[in-house]
Parts: sequence; structure tokens; C-alpha cells
Amino acid sequence: MKPRDVNKLGTDELDIEVLQLRRKLFELESQRVTERIQDTSQFGHIKKDIARLLTEKRTREGAKS
Repeated sequence: MKPRDVNKLGTDELDIEVLQLRRKLFELESQRVTERIQDTSQFGHIKKDIARLLTEKRTREGAKS
């Protein structure tokens, strides 16, 4: 997810996207335990996307104060 895509999302959409990415990360972690994963770089990409979304959310909350 690109930073400009994150900026276009609404506050509720940010929350939904974070939840979806956390579920995807959980599923990947489960797959790592039960079977081999071909593309392990997905972990880093998902974690960075979650961090990017949470940073944007906190920035918006700080701007409201």
C-alpha cells in the first residue's frame, strides 16, 4: 500500500484495513507453523503497511486536538 493510498482513506476505512491486514498476518503466521511458505517477504510488507496505517491514524487524531 502506497502512502498516497493511505492518505485517501477515511478514518473508518483505516480501522477496517488494519483489521484485515492483522487477520492476513495471523493467517500467514499459522501457515508458517503448518506448512512451508514460498514468499516470506509478505511478513515485512504487511507489517510495514500496518505501521503506515497506524501512523496515519495517530497523525489524524493529533491534528484534531
